[in-house]
Amino acid sequence: MTEQAFFVLTALVGEPRHGYGIVGEVAELSGGRVSLRVGTLYGVLDRLVAEGLVEPDREEVANGRLRRYYRLTERGRDELATEADRQAANARAAVARLRAWRPGEAT
Repeated sequence: MTEQAFFVLTALVGEPRHGYGIVGEVAELSGGRVSLRVGTLYGVLDRLVAEGLVEPDREEVANGRLRRYYRLTERGRDELATEADRQAANARAAVARLRAWRPGEAT
């Protein structure tokens, strides 16, 4: 799972969001490290929809523009939880290795 997809799924936990809402939430969740352009976002969303991880929720018109909202599916929630667990295990392994490392010793 790409970092972009991970944060898009995370942004959709709890409530449906429209494109610009997802972009803003991803930026906030990632501390600004992941910056999605709208074209990139919709490519990620199209892939997540095709994989059954996200689905369209509704459309509404705001300020003369159509907003399409997306929501996380149950499968998407499960995939996100699995990926979060995998990343946490990887981080624990790295932290343990770094704590045990002594500069100048053979690794």
